[in-house]
Amino acid sequence: MGLSHLVYSFKTNLPSDTEKVSRPIRSGSGKTQMWIVWILSVVLLISAGIAYRIPAQQIRRLGEDPIALPVPLSEFPTKVGDWAGSDIGIRSTTKEYMQDNFADDFFSRRYDNSAGKGWADVYVVYCSSRPGGILGHRPRVCYRAHGWQHEGTETMQFTTARGQVIDYLLHRFYKAPPEYERMIVLSFYVVSGRVTANERDFSGPRGRRPNIARDPSRYVAQVQISSSVQKSAEAALEEMADEILEFLPGAGSEDASGKPLGSAGDDAKKDDG
Repeated sequence: MGLSHLVYSFKTNLPSDTEKVSRPIRSGSGKTQMWIVWILSVVLLISAGIAYRIPAQQIRRLGEDPIALPVPLSEFPTKVGDWAGSDIGIRSTTKEYMQDNFADDFFSRRYDNSAGKGWADVYVVYCSSRPGGILGHRPRVCYRAHGWQHEGTETMQFTTARGQVIDYLLHRFYKAPPEYERMIVLSFYVVSGRVTANERDFSGPRGRRPNIARDPSRYVAQVQISSSVQKSAEAALEEMADEILEFLPGAGSEDASGKPLGSAGDDAKKDDG
């Protein structure tokens, strides 16, 4: 092999100027892209954290700060017609249960009737921070938890003193001997102003969503009246229902469009099949 051939071979194997420049540039460009990706990832993580923290704080606040009614349920009169009531003491365990099931407001009283209609316990609970929390306050949940046996439930209807027709549930409970007792429990619900006896109206995913806007007009309330004598419970329900509805936002005789609310409403009747 000649000298000239060796010189030629050496020259052809040398990296060109373009290659010497482009390789470092390509290497630097890759590092720059990696830095950009890393910075964008950090920004996205921070943004996601902020976006999560705001609703999380709002949801946590719902459990700490109950949503107040315009007029507290404790202001419900102790005197209604011939009925005179006094508050029923609530045990600490019951108070914890009320908080755990998101009761924003409630009252529980025993009313005695001076006209010989007996006695009736009146219990009203309002859940707005988490409307679906009312599911934990249903009679078939509460009474069973306190040792009562459920005998049956049927849907009934009555007309209030002001002429509003309301569907309600009549539950029968009993305790076996030796402490044999019977209890009649009448109940209905108010869903953002609409009266219903259909629990499917608020038990779905929509009803379980927290009330992050803290709007007191978005709620589920339960009206529950009980007595050992059915006629006593029915008399109290008929004579007190109008007064109770006055404390619940939008629960008058007409909705926003001016149409009568009636009882369970057309949607509930469709659900019932």
